[in-house]
Amino acid sequence: MAVSITKVLLVEDSKFLRMANERALFKAGYEVLTAADGEKALQVAIAKLPDIILLDLMLPKLSGPDVLKALKANPATMHIPVIVLSSLSNKNEEKLLEDGAAAYFEKSSLQLDKNSDHLAAAVEAVLERLHREQNLDLRLREAASKRATNTGSRTSNRRTENW
Repeated sequence: MAVSITKVLLVEDSKFLRMANERALFKAGYEVLTAADGEKALQVAIAKLPDIILLDLMLPKLSGPDVLKALKANPATMHIPVIVLSSLSNKNEEKLLEDGAAAYFEKSSLQLDKNSDHLAAAVEAVLERLHREQNLDLRLREAASKRATNTGSRTSNRRTENW
C-alpha cells in the first residue's frame, strides 16, 4: 500500500516568505504547491485539490478573506481545511473561523522569517485535530445508525408479537 504525501497549497505574496515556507514544508515531508495571489490560489486549489491550504490574508488580485469565501462556496473545495496566516493581530480570527477557516495564526508566532519548524508543526497539529474530529463524527454517526437500527428491529418485533 502506497503512503500518501500530504499536499499543501501555500498562498503567500511575499517571495521571501513563500520560498522559505515552501522549503520548510518540503523538508517536513509535504508536497508543496504555491500561489502568489488570490486568483492563482483559487485556480491551483480547484485544479490540484490540496489536502490543506495555508492562506495569507493580504494578497494581490483577490484578498485572503475573499479566497476563503470562494473556497468554502465551491463544492469541489469546501472540504479542504484552510489555515489563515497573517501579520495582522488576531482581531480577524473570529470572523475568519466563522467563514470556514480551520485555524488562524499570526506569522510572528510561527517565526516564518527564521526558517523555523513552527509552520510544519502548526500544519500537523491542525491536520491531527481535524482527523480526530472526523473520526469522532464517524463514530457518532455509526452509533446513531446502530441505535436507529436496533430501535427499528424492536418495534417490528413488538408488531409481530401483537399478531
